Amino acid sequence: MLGRARRLLAGGLAPLPAPQQVQLWRQTRTWARREGARYSTLVPSDEVTINYRHGLPVITLTLPTRRERCQFAVKPMVATVGAFLKDVRREDKGIVKAEVFTTDGSKVSDATLMEVLLRNDFKLLINSTAYSVSPPVKDKPSSEHATEMEDVKSLIHRLFVALHLEDHQIRKERELLQKLDHLKEQLMPLEQMKAKIMDSADAKTSRLLWVGLALMSTQGGALAWLTWWVYSWDIMEPVTYFITYGSAMAFYAYFVLTKQDYLYPDVKDRQFLHYFYRKSKAKHFNVEQYNKLKEDVAEAEESLRRLRQPLHLRLPIQEITNKD
Repeated sequence: MLGRARRLLAGGLAPLPAPQQVQLWRQTRTWARREGARYSTLVPSDEVTINYRHGLPVITLTLPTRRERCQFAVKPMVATVGAFLKDVRREDKGIVKAEVFTTDGSKVSDATLMEVLLRNDFKLLINSTAYSVSPPVKDKPSSEHATEMEDVKSLIHRLFVALHLEDHQIRKERELLQKLDHLKEQLMPLEQMKAKIMDSADAKTSRLLWVGLALMSTQGGALAWLTWWVYSWDIMEPVTYFITYGSAMAFYAYFVLTKQDYLYPDVKDRQFLHYFYRKSKAKHFNVEQYNKLKEDVAEAEESLRRLRQPLHLRLPIQEITNKD
């Protein structure tokens, strides 16, 4: 034994056997084909882990470019899947594609809350590598603890409203006023053009009404002249009958074409609109754009009126008196 030890010392120490490597497997994008990659036990694995710290889930994963572990603390009740993936891509510019899938391969929407995602297992796809993630099971709070948490949430919400409501109302009112000014600036030239077109259409409509009155007066005078000075009533009676019947046919034809009764106010309005749209087309007046701007102005004014209500401004409500 002693001689063997001396020979070993004389010949030099034999190298120690290399530490055994642990083979970890990563799933590729297809999830069916797997390729192996060997890592030392001293190097952290590529697994995605989820731990809870101070009540918030902390997701730990390996960035593909820098090959270092990075932790992401998320607020499950506020953050969404899209916001989490955006943070991951922002942290590592080499990440081209980041998506989340369920265990059966269905894609998870970016609008899904992280609270919903962390209830079940899921797959995180980064570039061409997919990781199976198993969130830890949280202990369900008791009914008393849940009631206390709801009370705390309600108190925090009331404090937030009390501290930020006035600033929010001022900011919202400023935005609405700026929107109104911008809409009115766009509406002003259209209003001026519309006023000119309306004046022209109204003048033409009034002129047409006076022409109709003149024609009816001329017709009545001609029938009277023919009845008393040229012919007799016996001859003119059938003529007046057919004139009346022809007028009735004209009124009926108007109803058939327009589906409206021949009422003078309606006829005047219809003729006014006819002249207005024809003049608008000639002047390149965009009626649809004008109506859209008017609707936007009315909506903004209504929002501003509701924002300035006494309840929103925490002012005493004025009594409503009936003005009968």
